[in-house]
Amino acid sequence: MSPLLSNVLLDEVDKELEKRGHKFCRYADDMNIYVQSQKAGERVYASIKQFLEKKLKLKVNEEKSAVAEVQERKFLGYQIRNDGRLTVSPKAERQAMEKIRVLTKRNRGRSFEQVIEELNRFLVGWFNYFKLASLPNLWRNMDAWIRRKLRCYKLKQKKRGWTIVKFLTSLGVPVKEAWKIGLSGKGWWRLSCTPALHRALSNDWFKEQGLISLLDRWTQSVKHLLGTAVCDDARTVV
Repeated sequence: MSPLLSNVLLDEVDKELEKRGHKFCRYADDMNIYVQSQKAGERVYASIKQFLEKKLKLKVNEEKSAVAEVQERKFLGYQIRNDGRLTVSPKAERQAMEKIRVLTKRNRGRSFEQVIEELNRFLVGWFNYFKLASLPNLWRNMDAWIRRKLRCYKLKQKKRGWTIVKFLTSLGVPVKEAWKIGLSGKGWWRLSCTPALHRALSNDWFKEQGLISLLDRWTQSVKHLLGTAVCDDARTVV
């Protein structure tokens, strides 16, 4: 009910901002107003705060409100860069990575197939929400990090010694290189970055296991996003 009631109550704010000619975005009670300078932002902030408190009898949460450069603020998990492109806010990215850490925790007792299935369910929903983020490095780096986490998971499942050697040689790794990994005293995270592991558990191998690629999904959808993922230049947000 909260978003519905907020929309009914704050409709007057929308009309007031439109009347003043401001550019703004609002969802429920979360709102950003875009202006050209810090001074203009402070003036608009004071004016809108007065409008909310005196006319609508609402209290502004000053801890969550600020006048700042547009790239310093977030809106519904997104951030707008100076060049107008959208990206995922650091907080939203940290939350996603924490969820992925939980799903790929090496002592969960899930099969590798189950882990990929659970990951895919999360990643599909997360991507569909944030697919307007138009920075390919974001998706590329997250893909690489997820694959490394899964390499650790797979190695831990195989334990050390002969089981790792048998697994790697079945994927084309020379016996000598496989034994170096199987007998290594290094941790799983360090071993997951070795060239042999990258060749054996390659991007194509992960595709065969059914793991989705965020970068591939973004690349497929980018032609539909052109014209919706950018906005006019803006410098200060209230």
